[in-house]
Amino acid sequence: MAAFLTGDWNYPTKIVFGAGRIAELARHCAALGMKKPLLVTDEGLAESDIVRTALEAAATDGIAPLLFSGVKGNPTGENVTGGTAFYKENGCDGVIAFGGGSALDAGKAVALMAGQTRALWDFEDEGDNWRRVDESGMAPVIAVPTTAGTGSEVGRASVITCTETETKKIIFHPKMLPALVIADPALTLGLPPHLTAATGLDAFIHSFEAFCAPGFHPQADGIALEGMRLAARYLPHAYAHGDDLRARAYMLAASMMGAAAFQKGLGGVHALAHPLGALYDKHHGLLNAVLLPYVMVANRDVIAEKMRQFSRAIDLEQENFDAVLGWVLMMRETLGIPHSLAEIGIPDGAAEKIGAMALQDPSSGGNPLPLTAAQYAEIFRAAHSGDLNAVQVAA
Repeated sequence: MAAFLTGDWNYPTKIVFGAGRIAELARHCAALGMKKPLLVTDEGLAESDIVRTALEAAATDGIAPLLFSGVKGNPTGENVTGGTAFYKENGCDGVIAFGGGSALDAGKAVALMAGQTRALWDFEDEGDNWRRVDESGMAPVIAVPTTAGTGSEVGRASVITCTETETKKIIFHPKMLPALVIADPALTLGLPPHLTAATGLDAFIHSFEAFCAPGFHPQADGIALEGMRLAARYLPHAYAHGDDLRARAYMLAASMMGAAAFQKGLGGVHALAHPLGALYDKHHGLLNAVLLPYVMVANRDVIAEKMRQFSRAIDLEQENFDAVLGWVLMMRETLGIPHSLAEIGIPDGAAEKIGAMALQDPSSGGNPLPLTAAQYAEIFRAAHSGDLNAVQVAA
């Protein structure tokens, strides 16, 4: 890889970026005092070559890593409890969170819970709940992303499904931010096209919703705008040519940029995707990708100026909302993203429930316009049927 695609960064945490840098894992474990780290990953990666590579890279200099792979695609509280129990039973002293957003979120939550006496849900991101955490009981985390999607490797929270209430909850503490990220784009080369598309659009939408969120945050806006530009340019290349290391590297950077930017806020896309993921166990990035144009139309009037700025950044011929909407629809088609929720197996009988859940989701507060439960239900129905004209522009 070209030298300019390799580097050590210190924002928003320490990041070592570049192809092949997973080989440095043992050194970084040692620097953080890990002798028996627990590598947390998801069920689908447990037997993969990249997990074996990571375990071999860690198992030097007296370090003896263990593997926990009991993490679902939408991680649950039970997954975190199981990982925490395994961590304690084996006397582990740190976590390597390895994989896509699900594994990263679960790994960070296991590290949080390693030394706590309260239940996981006591740390839900509401009010000052984070102050309940016994910080001395938190384990150090090295995050190793294998997809360019959620950017959870540079986040201070985990999204975990509570199966009892069928809701996704955000578990937060400032020190959940990993101590180190190994961002090795070579680990993403084997990601199949459909997951490249879904995770890549998730990264794009993080920047998109952050850019459109209300409030004054020029730093987040700048990061989001560049994150969107990189995704717009390199995601089609990564999708069509999975072995394009340059495209994979830029997408990995775009993913982290989106996660850094959305401290400003997310919006209606995530507010709807979270309950849909909790209720129907669908891929988060895919849900976001299907929902995006419908939420865009609802927010049309208030994001018009933002769309002019974005259209200039990606050199669209026209600089307006309609040009960006057309580009989004074209991008989704290029990446094989379905146009409706019905096409991915979401039933249509719970619109009011979904609307109410979306309104209660923390992401709803970052939508450019306040939406009601009824408006969220309307957007859901339109997205389910695939009818953009059924979305009313919010007033």
